[in-house]
Amino acid sequence: MEHINRIELQGRVGNIRTNEYNGSKVARFSLATEILYKTRDGSAVNEITWHNIVAWSNKDLPDPEVIVKGQPVYVSGRLRSVKYTNGEGQEKQFYEVLAGKVKLLSDDKAEQV
Repeated sequence: MEHINRIELQGRVGNIRTNEYNGSKVARFSLATEILYKTRDGSAVNEITWHNIVAWSNKDLPDPEVIVKGQPVYVSGRLRSVKYTNGEGQEKQFYEVLAGKVKLLSDDKAEQV
């Protein structure tokens, strides 16, 4: 049996920070995706989900320095869980997307990917 761990997201960049580790640049940023739908009673709902993205510089990623807050982007990669112990000794877990590809979009192309 083949296992698949693949995720594709298109949204807008939130907070971003870049660092360098052992000569490689990495960008960590939040990405907001938005779903619009109507409930049974006809009222409109705008559901926004925030995702944690980790993007290491490579040929399929733009230079992390050019990714800016509010910019529309397309991200594909894999989902991974991260566990850690906080300062109070409690074990915590969160999910992040390890980006294999990040494509910068212009506002007029954000709907087309």
